[in-house]
Amino acid sequence: MGSDARKVKRRGGRRDLRALRDRRMQAAEMFAAGRRQVDVAVELEVSQQTASRWHRQWIEGGNEALEGAGRAGRRSRLDDAQIAVIREELLKGPQAHGFATGVWTLGRVAIVIERLTGVTYGPTQTWTILRTRLGWSRQRPARRAVERDEDAIVAWRENEWPRIKK
Repeated sequence: MGSDARKVKRRGGRRDLRALRDRRMQAAEMFAAGRRQVDVAVELEVSQQTASRWHRQWIEGGNEALEGAGRAGRRSRLDDAQIAVIREELLKGPQAHGFATGVWTLGRVAIVIERLTGVTYGPTQTWTILRTRLGWSRQRPARRAVERDEDAIVAWRENEWPRIKK
């Protein structure tokens, strides 16, 4: 297989579960073909202990035993339907949810999520939901003074700036 075997473990900073499963399935094929554990360990570039564990699992449960869980980490407390409801509500804007300004903050989003689902999240988890589950990114509002006079700015730029620039 070559030196690329270990590189399949990570994809974008996360474990590539499909590649890991494929490697275990390759080990199962090798065991079925009568290959030794040491050969599997060397060819797939895994430790002898890993090859031994895979072999024991394969003996006890066949290929299904090497399939794996299919996911890593804790299950999300929000399902896809709840995420869809949250998306729709957030698109209505903060003022539709009783906030004074039209700017979403992580705290405000967390409050809306708790109101809709009963699940409490801190700022970090709220940001993770916005970024990974909703595909949103951080936005910053343009800082403009309420008293800003666009006509006065244009007049200054046309009249005063050329005079000062000389």
